[in-house]
Amino acid sequence: MLYQNRFAKALLWGGVCTAILTGCNQPAKDASTDGAATTGSDTSTAMKTVAITAIVEHPALDDVRKGVIDELNDAGFKDGENLKVNFQSAQGNTATAGQIAKQFVADNSDVIIAIGTPSAQSVAAATSSIPLVFSAVTDPVEAKLVSKLDGSGTNVTGGSDALPYEPQIELMRQIIPSLKNVGYVYSPGEVNSTIILKNLKEKLSPLGIKVHEAPAQRSTDIAMAARSLEGKVDMIYTSTDNNVVSAYESLYQAAKESKIPLIASDTSSVERGAIAALGVNYYDLGRETGKIVVRILNGEKAGAIPVYTPKVLDLYVSPKHAKEQGITLPQAVIDKAKEVVE
Repeated sequence: MLYQNRFAKALLWGGVCTAILTGCNQPAKDASTDGAATTGSDTSTAMKTVAITAIVEHPALDDVRKGVIDELNDAGFKDGENLKVNFQSAQGNTATAGQIAKQFVADNSDVIIAIGTPSAQSVAAATSSIPLVFSAVTDPVEAKLVSKLDGSGTNVTGGSDALPYEPQIELMRQIIPSLKNVGYVYSPGEVNSTIILKNLKEKLSPLGIKVHEAPAQRSTDIAMAARSLEGKVDMIYTSTDNNVVSAYESLYQAAKESKIPLIASDTSSVERGAIAALGVNYYDLGRETGKIVVRILNGEKAGAIPVYTPKVLDLYVSPKHAKEQGITLPQAVIDKAKEVVE
């Protein structure tokens, strides 16, 4: 009986093995007939990787990043579905910006988006092959990111926040008709800011207006730089300098104490203390930057895409901050504003 039981078990296991081997040798099902599998690569569903870095986090640059992501989402590139987004801030440190750039290049991202000139320069130094899309860069030619704006022929393109000087100067003179001395607080290590300083002097000098520069190497030096202008200037003009914008509240406190009006080129600075600002909408700039990224993800070459520059400027004003800083905004200026911040 024991022998018979063993023999029966052997027959049973032999049958199972035969069935398994027979199943393994059957031809695979045709994916086209059962719809359960796909073959080949579908670019519409293939996972893409976009790396985003910013030199620092402040409202204007944050708006750029939000605009980029919203544009990607609307174009069908959704984070977590067919898109992986990796964001890192350099926290105002150029050495950190360089480390982030090298990491993103090592990750072999499909596109690297760099917000702010120092971050863009770091990425450009780290790769000549991965598409680099910059944003919020005032002068990409002077920053040596591209040699021309109508298509670089390299791996670099993006969106500029360059502003025409004439409307800025007109706003200054409308607010202070007797304007003779303009203070300029800036970071000497940021190429955008030094270019604006040079151009301001060239534009204002023929009008009999002198520019007093107040360099601030770090964001913690901004308030001290502003106080050094007390008694010397009629107003302080601030550009999109990232160190200055990131520490705008301290600049505002110094301006309020010294009764020096702040006029900015970054509209988000009005909520944070400027009396007026004429500038680009950074969320819209982010959307336009995102459109460039979408074109690259869909197969276009970065070097064939022209740099985008905004054509429309928005005026924001704050009568409240003007009063705090010892001045009354002309009604004509208030009437032209897109937004009045109370």
